[in-house]
Amino acid sequence: MTTRREFVRTAAAATAAAAVPEAMRAHAPRVERLDRIGVQLYTVRTEMAKSVEATLERVAAIGYREVEFAGYYDREPAALRATLDRLGLSAPACHVALEALDGPFDATAAAARALGHRWMIVPSLAGRFFQSVAALRELAARFNAIGRRARDAGLRYGFHNHNAEFRPVEGAVPMEILLAETDPALVDFEMDLYWITQAGADPLAWFAKHPGRFRLVHVKDSAGAPQHEMRDVGAGTMDWKALFARRRLAGIEHFIVEHDRPADPFASVEASYRYLKALEF
Repeated sequence: MTTRREFVRTAAAATAAAAVPEAMRAHAPRVERLDRIGVQLYTVRTEMAKSVEATLERVAAIGYREVEFAGYYDREPAALRATLDRLGLSAPACHVALEALDGPFDATAAAARALGHRWMIVPSLAGRFFQSVAALRELAARFNAIGRRARDAGLRYGFHNHNAEFRPVEGAVPMEILLAETDPALVDFEMDLYWITQAGADPLAWFAKHPGRFRLVHVKDSAGAPQHEMRDVGAGTMDWKALFARRRLAGIEHFIVEHDRPADPFASVEASYRYLKALEF
């Protein structure tokens, strides 16, 4: 016959044993995945030139839910927005030439709002901007001015790097000047994770030094030094788990696949999507 004391002891042991798995789950590392993946439509530009609508349909069928425009291919913003809505796509950003943001800004901003963009991003700059520290400081001031206009129009301004931003100019790193002399309230950065790696810089170090400044990233892979042949995501040497694990520190909100010169554009964006969709970090 079980005594009251034995019953209490047995019940307590059973409760403690049941609590062990729960405690283990509570202290286990949390596995995360990307909840949405975007693609820069420059990657499929040859297909966009043939048919914008068919290309967007194919991108959506692969599984992408975000696209970043690099030109509208003579489509009216309202018509493009209707296509995006029909396909369940959103377009958080577009690439726009610096001159377009200095010039007829109102039309550019109106198109961005119609398409649901949050960011207007300058994708590249001519070499003359990287010739002196003085020129870089003037560029940063120009960025702040555009950022102010964008904010007043209900949008955000951003800048996308290549490798020149990490090559010293008069003893200073251009990217450091642009980050230090632009107002975070006005200017965001879209870090191209391939190009910073190709330049020999460490993205994680930049995330740590400038937290919250990199609201978007371009995701494309490198075969490694010294040639750094560009690869589809997951087919190279870049440590995506380590990079994405620091996304909150960096401020990353959007992960955008890109390949500058894909042999087969659709095969490239599908391979990158499948890798990222399954990636745990």
